[in-house]
Amino acid sequence: MSDGNLPAPPATILCVDDEANILAALRRLFRPAGYKVLLGNSGAEGLQLLEAENGEVDVVISDMRMPEMDGARFLAQVRARWPKAARILLTGYADIESTVAAINQGEIYRYIAKPWNDSEVMLTVKDVLERKALEREKARLEELTRRQNEELKSLNASLEEKVQARTQELALANEKLKTSFMTSIRVFANLIELREGRMAGHSRRVADLSRKTAKQMNLSPRDSQDVFLAGLLHDIGKIGLPDHLLAKNELQMTPEERGLWRKHPLKGEQALMALEDLRGAARLIRSHHERVDGQGYPAGEMEGAIPLGARILAVANDYDGLIQGTLNGKKLNEQAALEFIDKSRGRRYDPAVVDAFLVVCGGIKEPPPVGLPLLPAELEPGMVLARDFLSRDGILLLAADYVLDENLIRQIREYEKSEFGGRITLHIHPPKIVDHE
Repeated sequence: MSDGNLPAPPATILCVDDEANILAALRRLFRPAGYKVLLGNSGAEGLQLLEAENGEVDVVISDMRMPEMDGARFLAQVRARWPKAARILLTGYADIESTVAAINQGEIYRYIAKPWNDSEVMLTVKDVLERKALEREKARLEELTRRQNEELKSLNASLEEKVQARTQELALANEKLKTSFMTSIRVFANLIELREGRMAGHSRRVADLSRKTAKQMNLSPRDSQDVFLAGLLHDIGKIGLPDHLLAKNELQMTPEERGLWRKHPLKGEQALMALEDLRGAARLIRSHHERVDGQGYPAGEMEGAIPLGARILAVANDYDGLIQGTLNGKKLNEQAALEFIDKSRGRRYDPAVVDAFLVVCGGIKEPPPVGLPLLPAELEPGMVLARDFLSRDGILLLAADYVLDENLIRQIREYEKSEFGGRITLHIHPPKIVDHE
């Protein structure tokens, strides 16, 4: 049984008076009500009884006029030593001045005039005991509230620690999942490159250049991540292609082979669409061979319909393909590849993407002058090319050191009119100066 269910002990009342008949009358009055009644015939004896009870007395009733120690002095000491005990003064009508002193010194709860009315005395005691019960209950509730607040503070602190610990656990688990996810993607990319053989490192380089370009263009972290993932997996659709087709560049393919080859972006998208975290990357993979002039594949989309991430991927993919020699059958150095990218802006590539890509790659450096720049109209038979003559798509038309004849010069002039609609420049070795001395 808890303390709250135990019956309350009977109230203790101390009556102090120098007249025995008064004490006897008070005892007869209180005992039928179940109170514990203590009697003292002087102030000194009253103090002794309080000490014997360890101050556990609920009500002290004292006469005013007593020898040696009057009621005012007695109740003042009670207040000082046992302030919780309620104090009631019995006084005659002639003791007004003493009563005032008792009120001021002993802070009495009530005073009762002699001769008293039993009902008034019982009602007064009942009131004071009820007030003390309320005070005890208030104190108990305040203490309970204090303890509960402390427990709540402790619980909150513990809960915060648990939440923080759990948050850290979840963060670590999430980081581990992200790491595992990226590791899986890189494994897939490596498997793709093993399938292609000669393109080792291609996916990683394309992904890295694409992410840097996306950052340069201020894409959101999510979009930049999609671009990076698409760069790693952009050739996943080639896994099902036959080996002999993977060994060719597109210029060497038959129309049938080229039609099969140009389906690999669609197959790449289909392979990844089932994975929710890769759906954004899958959409970019589908369109990374589209051109802004609508001449790309698989759908012939124009610039506005091509996702920005796919336009970024197209530039990075073709740049690495130019350097590796897979785009047009001849390997270019970095500067030549950048020049090709720059010249193809507005047709193959988004000009804004080209600008950002050139910044990422450090820009195009002016090449040292090689040969004399001449227009087709200025060419003469016997002249020797100082640089490769490339189409606007980067296809090699004439190699450096090729000797021009009348037929080639005529074809170059016709090509200028039909293909470019404007002037082109060829670089020719300067004629050797012969010393006749």
